[in-house]
Amino acid sequence: MRIVMTSLAVLALVACGRPAETANDANAAMDANMSMDANATADANMVVPAGFQINETSWEFTREGKATTESIDATGSYVAWSGAEHIDHGTAVMKDGKACFTSAMDKEGEVCWTSPATPLEVGQSFETTSDKGEKLTVKKIAYVAAPDNVKP
Repeated sequence: MRIVMTSLAVLALVACGRPAETANDANAAMDANMSMDANATADANMVVPAGFQINETSWEFTREGKATTESIDATGSYVAWSGAEHIDHGTAVMKDGKACFTSAMDKEGEVCWTSPATPLEVGQSFETTSDKGEKLTVKKIAYVAAPDNVKP
């Protein structure tokens, strides 16, 4: 909108302050303004990549010597298990670009982990760091719901 108003103001000044011999200049200004309007529309229609999301994702990692699978469902509830052993469960949310987990099994409170700026594809890994400095390499796998034998 600002570009349109500026364009109109420029055209008004050109029309009022110049003799008729500058009609070509006015046409050139109009062409430039239309080009700017087209660029502004193109910029407004650009797709911005979605931020990193964790709902309906599953991950594999090794922590404290246990190969662990963790799944976060559509509501943000997570369950972590190793084989048939229930490891942890609670809630997970994204806050300020970090994945934050609150376990229902301890009184530690919310623990947040760094996350990539863009979504990962299944099979990709990255190193994450907790607010407490713990580092963990996690691998995204195809979403799997927690098996009934490990659900809380």
